[in-house]
Amino acid sequence: MSVRRREVRVKKISGRKIIRGKVYSYEYYTLPLNLYIPKSMVERWGEEYVVERNEEKGVIVIKSKRAETG
Repeated sequence: MSVRRREVRVKKISGRKIIRGKVYSYEYYTLPLNLYIPKSMVERWGEEYVVERNEEKGVIVIKSKRAETG
């Protein structure tokens, strides 16, 4: 079975957008492969994750590094 495993860190994206004269600011979190991570998950489990890609099944599993160690 070909499962690729790597440790990754969350990247915080902040931005501003002006729509009809009103300024909106936003922030969100991503992992490599452009995977979105909800803010609540980052607040609870931290910024370090393990990404496992199963090439045969086409499945990506994201695990918190902190939850994995205990």
